[in-house]
Amino acid sequence: MRNNFIAAALVAGCLLLPVSTGIATAQTQPTASTAGNSAADRDAMQKIRKAVIADKQLSSSAKNVKIVAQGGKVTLRGPVRSEDEKKTVGDLATAVVGAENVTNELTVGTGK
Repeated sequence: MRNNFIAAALVAGCLLLPVSTGIATAQTQPTASTAGNSAADRDAMQKIRKAVIADKQLSSSAKNVKIVAQGGKVTLRGPVRSEDEKKTVGDLATAVVGAENVTNELTVGTGK
């Protein structure tokens, strides 16, 4: 009886492992609410935002993308009008923190 209980507990634990692992992964992705509070992260976000706003060729959608810095790494999220805008915003971020520190998750869709 005891061996059956132990086997059942092990099976249940194995079934829950992928669920708990998935949740942990989702929580580690940077979001605006988890953006770094370090001076360097705030400075990077501010410099990138200023560069994006200053670019007169970008649409209002591109100027409103999410820029999240955490531990020196920057993630870009949100819609832009074209692949050119996606590249431009990515290039502006790269100029501030370097290509190895930028994750460009911008999506090409309808922009204003």
